[in-house]
Amino acid sequence: MSPSANNGTAARTGRVERVTSESSVLVELDLDGRGRTEIDTGVPFYDHMLTALGKHSLIDLTVRAQGDVHVDAHHTVEDVAISLGQALRQALGDKAGIARFGDALVPLDEALAQAVVDVSGRPYLVHSGEPAGQEYHLIGGHFTGSLTRHVFESIAHHANICLHVRVLGGRDPHHIVEAQFKALARALRAAIERDPRVEGIPSTKGAL
Repeated sequence: MSPSANNGTAARTGRVERVTSESSVLVELDLDGRGRTEIDTGVPFYDHMLTALGKHSLIDLTVRAQGDVHVDAHHTVEDVAISLGQALRQALGDKAGIARFGDALVPLDEALAQAVVDVSGRPYLVHSGEPAGQEYHLIGGHFTGSLTRHVFESIAHHANICLHVRVLGGRDPHHIVEAQFKALARALRAAIERDPRVEGIPSTKGAL
């Protein structure tokens, strides 16, 4: 039983299945979880990043994907990110009672990344600061550095959130990506948190 069921509030869960000629994806999540994850995308480094995302956001996250990774990891990575964004949007519901905004600054050894989230209902991504050449690095044999931005872009667009991610420092390509995913996780954790002082939708417009 989820914590949300225990405290008498509606469960905030999402489930999305996406099947194309390039991949088959299942994403299940619970915003009021404990950071438990079961991740298998066929792209090991991506598994590592999504595990960190679930762990540090406290979102229980299950991802199972099969795709044409023999061609390229791009299709599978993209379709998982799309599904994750859709599941997040589904789980947020009408967004009543949430904090809405979240901001996190996360180091990983020499790397430092900041993520800022607004659960705004308006999809937008600003992504900056990666060192020159980061997009060309092949991390873990499958994950190209350019996919980092594409993942964030796909999540933001399909979750209907505004997301700013900045790399403030870093040298190791692995650390640079991981710091960004962990920063996103911590910012999301703050933004989706229920705030007992918030009445209804946290917007002067009355809708998000």
